Amino acid sequence: MHLNYHFLRYLCPALKSEFTGKTILACFSQNKNELIIEAAHGSEVSYLKAHLDPPQVFLSFPKDFKRAKHHSINHFKELIGDRINDCQVLPFERAFFFKFDSGKLLLFKLHGNRSNVLLYDVDALAPIKLFRNELIEDKSLDWTTLGKELDVSFEEFKRLDGNAAKFLPTLGQIPRNWLKSKGYLEADLDGKWELMQELIDSLESPLFTIATNGSEVYLSLLPDPNPISSFSNPIQAANELFYLAFIKGNFEREKSSLLKKYQDQLKRHQAYLEKSSQKLQELQESSPPSELADVIMANLHQFLPGVTELELQNFYSGETIKVQLKPNQKPQDLAATLYRKSKNRKLEWDQLGKNIESKRIQAGQIEAKIMLLEEVKDYKSLKSFIKSHGEDKVLQKEVEVLPFKIFEFEGHTIWVGKSAQSNDEMLRNFSKKDDLWLHARMVAGSHVLIKKAINQSLPALVLETAAQLAAYYSKNKTESLAPVIYTPVKFVRKVKGSHPGSVVVEKESVILVKPTSPEEIFGKGS
Repeated sequence: MHLNYHFLRYLCPALKSEFTGKTILACFSQNKNELIIEAAHGSEVSYLKAHLDPPQVFLSFPKDFKRAKHHSINHFKELIGDRINDCQVLPFERAFFFKFDSGKLLLFKLHGNRSNVLLYDVDALAPIKLFRNELIEDKSLDWTTLGKELDVSFEEFKRLDGNAAKFLPTLGQIPRNWLKSKGYLEADLDGKWELMQELIDSLESPLFTIATNGSEVYLSLLPDPNPISSFSNPIQAANELFYLAFIKGNFEREKSSLLKKYQDQLKRHQAYLEKSSQKLQELQESSPPSELADVIMANLHQFLPGVTELELQNFYSGETIKVQLKPNQKPQDLAATLYRKSKNRKLEWDQLGKNIESKRIQAGQIEAKIMLLEEVKDYKSLKSFIKSHGEDKVLQKEVEVLPFKIFEFEGHTIWVGKSAQSNDEMLRNFSKKDDLWLHARMVAGSHVLIKKAINQSLPALVLETAAQLAAYYSKNKTESLAPVIYTPVKFVRKVKGSHPGSVVVEKESVILVKPTSPEEIFGKGS
């Protein structure tokens, strides 16, 4: 109800007492859609802060305010040196104004997302300046048309058949909910009138309650089941609401959001560790392919011309095993393939162990960050935390606005652009010169990046996986094999004026891969 007429009718007399006789020293902003007014009489200084950045619209009245030396913009220069002589609320309207000795009028229109501050010259019906210039309809707003005279008699109530919204359109959501909770909709006309009078009596009692419904902090003029604090002074109530709902509320939301992202990242690391540790255990416990190759080579004499299938005894385990050759495949070639797989298996074993250790260290680092973040108690400390963890700037952005998909594979991070525009944004704002850039050759498709740490080697399997994704997210998606080019980001540049997603590549290598979906590579839920 802090933007409601029923609160403003109490706030304006308090502002009149606080500001009348004081001269405007400054009108400026140093944050988007936030206007600060400084007024003084002798040594007495008063401030008004109007935060009009939707959807968070608040008024507050700080005891002191330090203007930043940089990044502040002056507004309403016509008012500097002018003296305030009145403050009035417009009848039954979410608006009030300050009147000046010069005859000028500064109107505060508190219409939710369309809130604005408008300056009117002497006797002018249209504003000469707006604070929020993007609200074009305000440029012709006649402030004298805003106020309303309402008939609040029983006869008018009866004529409207007890329709609360038409009888008193200034009520707002909280009073309407109060009426509903009292059985207003089911009551007869006399019962509705009785409830309406009870409500009006409450609205005319100057007691302002700050309350919460769990997810939102709000101001109410009615008794509330979840009160935080109560005030008889409307300026104090407005200040407390601004602190709890805006300053503290934004801090808690930002901290919770960042904490959740770290926790989600930790879960991904833990899932990778569990899956990779299981895979490593399977590699360590299973027989190497070279054992089968040894059995084949020891029994070459049994592979007579035309024989494609034999049952042989595995002299390592004593078990009988079946060996099948592909058409026209020689047993020596199958053995060579198995020896190569065994060698690659050892490389995969070593790499997987390194990746697990690296991931375990990263998980420990994230756990340490979570512990530090949980100890942050105010916005200043949160800003310091964010600044000191600048390497996490991608994480700190809202996931919904990131212009790429994120995949983790073998300890490496792979990004895939979501559109032509996001390809440009990913390359321009998120890439580093040593990241590896991939793209399907000669066809439209997503840009793909393999994020590389300094001096980090890139396993062939990671390159192949990223290339498979680049092929899958391209017009070569349905091909059995597709060429993909790759090169460090430093060799990829955007030509000014070119189409979104279009780049020039100065050096490139080519890899031929099968287009493969994330589901096939990483499993369901990727």
